[in-house]
Amino acid sequence: MAGQPEQKAALDASADAQRIFSLSAAALSAAYGSGALTPLQVLAAIEQRIAALNPQLNAIVTANPQVREDARASSARWAAGAPLSALDGVPVTVKDNIQVRGLACCWGSKLLADYVPDVDELPVARMRGAGMLILGKTNVPEFTLEGYTSNPLFGVTCNPWNPDLTPGGSSGGAVAAVAAGMGPLAIGTDGGGSIRRPASHTGLVGLKPSIGTVARCDGLPPILLDFEVIGPIARTVADARLLFELIAGPDARDRKSLGAAQAAGESAAAGPEAQKPLRILYVKDFGGNALDSEIDASVAGACETLRALGHQVTEGPLPFSLDFVNAFWPVLGQVGVASLFERYPQAAELASARFVEMAAAGAAVGAPAYLRALESIDQFRSDVTAAYGDIDIIMTPSAAALPWPAATAYPDHIDGQEVGPRGHAIYTGWVNACGHPAINLPSAASAAGLPIGFQLVGRFGSDRALLDLAEDYEACTRRQRGEPHWPD
Repeated sequence: MAGQPEQKAALDASADAQRIFSLSAAALSAAYGSGALTPLQVLAAIEQRIAALNPQLNAIVTANPQVREDARASSARWAAGAPLSALDGVPVTVKDNIQVRGLACCWGSKLLADYVPDVDELPVARMRGAGMLILGKTNVPEFTLEGYTSNPLFGVTCNPWNPDLTPGGSSGGAVAAVAAGMGPLAIGTDGGGSIRRPASHTGLVGLKPSIGTVARCDGLPPILLDFEVIGPIARTVADARLLFELIAGPDARDRKSLGAAQAAGESAAAGPEAQKPLRILYVKDFGGNALDSEIDASVAGACETLRALGHQVTEGPLPFSLDFVNAFWPVLGQVGVASLFERYPQAAELASARFVEMAAAGAAVGAPAYLRALESIDQFRSDVTAAYGDIDIIMTPSAAALPWPAATAYPDHIDGQEVGPRGHAIYTGWVNACGHPAINLPSAASAAGLPIGFQLVGRFGSDRALLDLAEDYEACTRRQRGEPHWPD
């Protein structure tokens, strides 16, 4: 993605060329509007950053050859005073399980190594229609079913805060790109914590919207039911909100989005929750799970910040059982992979051995048992809705472990306790099962400077109220901590 002469000349004319890559999306929009910067200048700075860091981090795996022409067109629109949106000309990356017209969409697998879609998935179409600059596709684990980021096609993605460590997964490439300054924004998917946990490992804001809030169509085959949603990844809550508002909204082709729009309207009519003292339940104990002691202390500090903002924060257990979620989780992935293998008969030869085994296990799940599980999902969602009658927000750590070695699938010990493959991921999957919105926010870093985060989970449809609360928290911690350190 080397710059052309016209871009380099424009970049040299900028008074702050070396730090353009660190500007927020909101700041870029303001600079475009005032004429202080152009999208071509910004693209040149971002391309320099990508050239310097991406070979080490392996965050962006497919570049968009059209992006310079898009930046040129955006610059002309701003010059004419006719931008398509506030985010016109703002760079964004797209996770490699979300379709972008004309760009390879490999899903981290040899199975789709040559697949180039001819249509944008709906959120991408909305970004394109708003004039955003799609930089390229970000790396994922195969079929986005791992908590770290590595695959047979593109290899391992590393964490900008320490390249020996993982940024998590499955949105590992997306968070690595944003955290390293290779674009201020990204969109990812979250089917079990795949936005929130990686955001916690890289010091970012990551929003998992309510099911249906971001309508989906024209995408890859779904393998995680409606648990998987598309959401924004950013360095600030304001930026996450800007991108969320752009990609959110119903579409008749996604009927769940119609119900989500109604729920969002009802939530807004009830009044902005963040303007009153909220009842926040902090839950760190999920049945005796392991939790890194530094994460424990960091998130306890975030609880104190929320109390200082006037909210009522109490600690206790979840007010509903996770037995169903824990039992169903492995079956969900197995049946999803079995369905994928049935759709693509060549998958048995091209997919990694682990997924061949998963597909066989999924194919052996009986239809009656799976139907009963689907019925249990509805009951679980009802149980969670009832529990929110007495609380406004459930708060947990986003991940139970600090980042671990980049090429290792998961940490096998946390705080001296042996754990299994999802020991680090215990806090997030239930939110996908119930469909509520959740956001990761950074809390105090570890002694070694590694990012730590926590999640806030709101009522179904309360995405915007959740963002309000997140902005209040962010403003308070910014005053406490000053400017954040920038990973290099």
